[in-house]
Amino acid sequence: MTKPTADTLAAAATTFARKGPPPVHLWNPPFCGDIDMRIARDGTWYYLGTPIGRAPLVKLFSNILKREGDAYFLVTPVEKVGINVDDAPLLATDFTVTGTGADQTITFTTLTEDTATLGPDHPLRVERDPTTGEPSPYVLIRANLWALIDRKSFYRLVDLGGHHAYAGQDWFGLWSSGQFFPVILSSELPPDLP
Repeated sequence: MTKPTADTLAAAATTFARKGPPPVHLWNPPFCGDIDMRIARDGTWYYLGTPIGRAPLVKLFSNILKREGDAYFLVTPVEKVGINVDDAPLLATDFTVTGTGADQTITFTTLTEDTATLGPDHPLRVERDPTTGEPSPYVLIRANLWALIDRKSFYRLVDLGGHHAYAGQDWFGLWSSGQFFPVILSSELPPDLP
C-alpha cells in the first residue's frame, strides 16, 4: 500500500464531501502511518511545514478529522493517517446569540464553518494555565472534536455572562439552551469583571 499524501486525502475528502458530511465516526480503516500535517493553536493547518492557504482544502481536511484517545487522524473508508494538533483541532472564531439571560442560545462558528449550539450536546469547558492562570475556553463541536474559542469571542462571551449558583457555589458563567455553563468561581474573579 502506498502511503497517503495530502493530495490523495484531499481527493478522497472531495468525493465524500459531495454526499454531505462523511460518517468518520463509523470508519475504522487500517493505520497507514503519520503524515507531516499539523494544526497550530491559532487554527492554521500546515503540510510539510508550510501553511495550507486554501480555505476550501482546510475545510475538506477538517471534515475527515477524527480523534481517538489523545491522537488525531485524517480518515477515509480505506486509510487512516496520524497528524499533530498543538491544542484543539478546531477554532471557534465567532458566535451568534438569540434571547437573553437564562433564555439565551449561543451558536458558535468555527474557522472551518462548522456550527454548534452551546448546550448539553455541545458543552463549554474552560481550562486555566497552571503558571499564568490564563483561561482557555473550548466548545465541543462534533464527535469528540473541541474548538478553542478565540480571544475576541471569549471577551464577547464574558460580556454575556452572569452569576448563578452552581454545585453549591456562586459561579460566573453563561446560559445557553436552558443550561448554565460555569466559567469561573465568583470569588476568583478579577476585580474588573462583573
